[in-house]
Amino acid sequence: MLLHDKLKSYNVILASASPRRRELLRATGIEYRLASKFECDEEYPASLAAEDVAPYLSQLKSHAYPTPLAYNDLLITADTVVVLEGRVLGKPHNEEEAYAMIAALAGKEHCVVTGVTLRTPEREHTFAARSTVRFTTLSDEQIRYYVDNYRPMDKAGAYGIQEWIGYVGIESIEGSFYNVMGLPVQRLCRELEAFIEALPSCYM
Repeated sequence: MLLHDKLKSYNVILASASPRRRELLRATGIEYRLASKFECDEEYPASLAAEDVAPYLSQLKSHAYPTPLAYNDLLITADTVVVLEGRVLGKPHNEEEAYAMIAALAGKEHCVVTGVTLRTPEREHTFAARSTVRFTTLSDEQIRYYVDNYRPMDKAGAYGIQEWIGYVGIESIEGSFYNVMGLPVQRLCRELEAFIEALPSCYM
């Protein structure tokens, strides 16, 4: 039985404001409903290693979900960060910050980490997927063009790999392309399969 058929007895809830995550989860064939918007203070300890930030925040978002889960609810939360030389690059606050982030990434390798938390009333599981991305050298004109025309203030590291900057600027990727977009769908499907198999039989 395919995963999306196995999940039909669950009320899958995606708690994410990202249109890219919604699109990617929909493409797997998994039926889900989108959670209503809720507040989550996305702070993390300064002592936390950069690559542990995304899974930590995905768990934080899961615990901030305000509605108690019903017995057949399966909540999915996620967070993506860009890690450059041990430093976390989140979402830029303005155009100048976006420009500075892309300029810092140009000509270098960085790591994109997505943390995902799966939760039911009975069980919780968090995992992380990592991809290594290398940008080519970019000119000031290229960076300005992208920031001015695509306004990537809603994206970790100030870029969307599926946009113009990805076509002209990405030299190589090691790992999942979709992880860089914000949701490692192949890994998610594998983790979901194992997660529901470990649930009590009353969920089936």
